[in-house]
Amino acid sequence: MAFEAGLRAGLFVALAGALLPAWAQHDPIAGRGIYTCTTPDGRRLTGDRPIPECLGREQRILNADGSTRSILPPFLSPEERAAKEAAERRAAAERIAQQDAIRRDRLLMQRYPNEASHQRARTLALEDAQKSVRGSERRVKDLTAERKPLLDEAEFYKGKALPPKLKQQLDANDAAVEAQKTLIENQKAEVVRINGVFDAELKRLRKLWGGTAPGSLPPAEPPSRAASGG
Repeated sequence: MAFEAGLRAGLFVALAGALLPAWAQHDPIAGRGIYTCTTPDGRRLTGDRPIPECLGREQRILNADGSTRSILPPFLSPEERAAKEAAERRAAAERIAQQDAIRRDRLLMQRYPNEASHQRARTLALEDAQKSVRGSERRVKDLTAERKPLLDEAEFYKGKALPPKLKQQLDANDAAVEAQKTLIENQKAEVVRINGVFDAELKRLRKLWGGTAPGSLPPAEPPSRAASGG
């Protein structure tokens, strides 16, 4: 074990020696300050250029009076650099998502400054769907009335085959009724979906109106498939 640890340490120092010139090239003040760091085993080292033993650790670059001029970050392996860049991308995406959440909450509060304005918007959004339901229900009643004389006529042919024209009229009436019933169910599902959206908004708005900071609430959940008729 001690031999393996020593071998790894030797390889690390060799790598440091190989990479140090390139590393120093990317440091705009390399060779023009006092470098200091603490090694993993606690030794404090100082030099006039980046210190190989601290390749993987942060190094402070000092002025002549001992004040800190800058910090030289640890050298990263390709794997470590890839992980760091991935973490930075995730952090950037989270910042953007947070900014978007704040913007959406503020826009929601601007659109609906109080509960009355939100209720007016709900009523308006429901109007078309509810009107469609009422229209289809009236059409079903009309079709039911149209079917009655056809059924009365069919009584004369009890036990016999219906005339093709009469059968065609009855089948067309059945299909029209089923189509209207499907429309009614779809529009009722749309009413449920719209109410679900406005219920979720109202729940969020009440917290925002109450002083909760925009962007601090969990993301709104989309309407369920059942509510949307899916």
